Amino acid sequence: MTAIESPCILVCSIDMKTGYCFGCGRTRDEISGWIDMTPEARREVMAALPARLETVERKPRRETRRARMARERGETA
Repeated sequence: MTAIESPCILVCSIDMKTGYCFGCGRTRDEISGWIDMTPEARREVMAALPARLETVERKPRRETRRARMARERGETA
């Protein structure tokens, strides 16, 4: 059995504006159909991913405990 190359980085969440995964840049259909795609089709999708990821609005980072405590004390980051 041969391993199938995948752009997945285990950050699996879809940007509702673009429809692309925040982690890899694929659409839901591409993710679900990845295993059935031909190697050529997968390469085409992978070639488009860097440009797609540029259009994804990054999820806001969660506030860390340290940052929250500093904010509550009135300190600046």
